Amino acid sequence: MVQSIFIFILFLGPLIFFHELGHFFFARFFGVRVEVFSIGFGPKIFKWKRKETEYAISAIPLGGYVKMFGDDPFREQTLSEEEKKVAFNHKTKFARFWIVFGGPLANLILAFILYFSLVMVGEKVPETRFGYVPQSSLLFDMGFRSGDSIREINGKPLVSFDDLNVSESLVEEIKVERQGQIISVKPAYNATSFMELLMEHSAGSLKAPIFVDLQGNAFAVTKTLNVYDPGYSMEEASMGGVDLWLQPIINIQKQDEMPVLDAKSEMIPKFEGEAAFNQWIASKNLYPIDLQVGSIVMQSPADKSGLRQGDIIVELSGNKIKSFEDLRSSVQKVKPEEELEVTFMREGKAKKVKLTPEAKTVDKKTVMTIGVFSAQRIVLPRMRETAPVGVFAGAQLAFSRTVEGVVKTVAGYKKLITKEVGLNNIGGPLAIGKVASDTFNISLSMFFRLMAIISINLGVINLFPIPVLDGGHIMFLGFELINRGPLSRRKLELAQRFGVSFLFLLIFIALFNDISRLIS
Repeated sequence: MVQSIFIFILFLGPLIFFHELGHFFFARFFGVRVEVFSIGFGPKIFKWKRKETEYAISAIPLGGYVKMFGDDPFREQTLSEEEKKVAFNHKTKFARFWIVFGGPLANLILAFILYFSLVMVGEKVPETRFGYVPQSSLLFDMGFRSGDSIREINGKPLVSFDDLNVSESLVEEIKVERQGQIISVKPAYNATSFMELLMEHSAGSLKAPIFVDLQGNAFAVTKTLNVYDPGYSMEEASMGGVDLWLQPIINIQKQDEMPVLDAKSEMIPKFEGEAAFNQWIASKNLYPIDLQVGSIVMQSPADKSGLRQGDIIVELSGNKIKSFEDLRSSVQKVKPEEELEVTFMREGKAKKVKLTPEAKTVDKKTVMTIGVFSAQRIVLPRMRETAPVGVFAGAQLAFSRTVEGVVKTVAGYKKLITKEVGLNNIGGPLAIGKVASDTFNISLSMFFRLMAIISINLGVINLFPIPVLDGGHIMFLGFELINRGPLSRRKLELAQRFGVSFLFLLIFIALFNDISRLIS
């Protein structure tokens, strides 16, 4: 918990600092007196004064502010000629525009600096991979297979998932790496729709090639003798066509621990296709580890029936179960109060129990559950390391990523406004904190990539023409040009009230979504 809070502050601090630094720089450049430069809101924890500016770190690290002399349009005060020279409201429209625009501009510059630094030193990021691609899917018809790693899209090298460019209208050619070979696939498919398909079949659905026998002993299928690859999946193994080994696992206690392999091994005959692979596995009386019960919910139907950790579920009401997903989908098909007969293996013997699934509400949907969790192990992200590039190539690449980031951000907000995506997709500080912590634990490259993306988002959203945001102030400057003078006090008050209300509404939605995800 303490580590997550520290990572969140480490993540958000530079974004806030650069944004306020942008305002501060242009304010001082145009001769405006800055009274307070604060990172955070609320009570000041640390503060010090240098010349005419008080610098502070405040208690609530969710933003910051630069308080400039003479920037309050509702405060009536008589200023001397000397004070007017350093007052914000007495500067030209040109100066005030750059002072206001300086915050969002600094966020875009920060994103460029982060991208430039990453490509100059080289990156370490997870591969963009397909998850499970069933034969009945559109992706399979296009030519993609489970576990394929994307290397290029439309001739452009792809390093990480956030490099996908949704601004292109058509995905014409994709080069993927499969079983050590580069294969070209030509889907000729809409770019946005393709991204949605890719997200639906993410690598998170790939299963580790681990099996258990009737006594509960675990075995791994490896592509290299005596080496367990945490990024190798059961879906890739079942394709066949390469040398594979079946090796006993000595220790497989925790999900985050690497399985320890026994030196004993058996070479698997070369085969072609999932059916032949599954047939060979079945001939060895082995079951996928995701059919093994990892844990049971207390007082659930499974708990009351006598099922326990380590049992291997093989049939449901006489129908064979091939995977945990198969079990889950079969349970969803039962009618209320319908009784099921579960056949499972325990200590080498087949046993049967009867239970009645119970209905629960998850994400406002009613689902049927029996209260068991699978012992399956997930496939860990496979990392890619990129070579450093030169200064000019790095600057060009960083600029391209920053521009693409702005385009993607604007497109995302456009979908939100046009209701193509729901408000439940808005995330708040809790969501950002979790993603920041997750990416920090994956690699520093992913952490700083995310920081660049959020910095772009912060810059873009601050340019929205909403009062109290920087874009709102720029909008008022535009009205001043049209009216040939400042807006009336009454109009400013109404606009500020609307802006504050709208902002609080967005904050409420974001926090509500965060809490909903936390308790669901």
